[in-house]
Amino acid sequence: MEDDAALALAVEDALLDAGASRVVIAASTAQATDTLRDERFETVILDVHLADRGDGWAIAELLRALGADAPRVIFATGSPQEIPEDIADLGPVLAKPYDFERLVELARARARTGLFSRLRRD
Repeated sequence: MEDDAALALAVEDALLDAGASRVVIAASTAQATDTLRDERFETVILDVHLADRGDGWAIAELLRALGADAPRVIFATGSPQEIPEDIADLGPVLAKPYDFERLVELARARARTGLFSRLRRD
């Protein structure tokens, strides 16, 4: 989810070059929620300031409600300090501008499945 078209295309290229089979871009909270309602994803890269709302982390809250089936969330923002602490705990936070290699590394990371991570998700 990214509303900056140039950055969204660069992220898409980086992920596809790294082996992602498919990347979907949503520029607004409305597009994001429609896409997430219709499809399942392994990872969501979430700009917390999308075109139509400044609280894009609300999408992460919705994803958290999915429990163990929720996709991993990677936050991307120019203002990491604005993400509420309990929301920022849902996934790594990349401060813009960020390194695409780091993004790919985080996107490739396996979801944690240990006892403590399961407890944290509930």
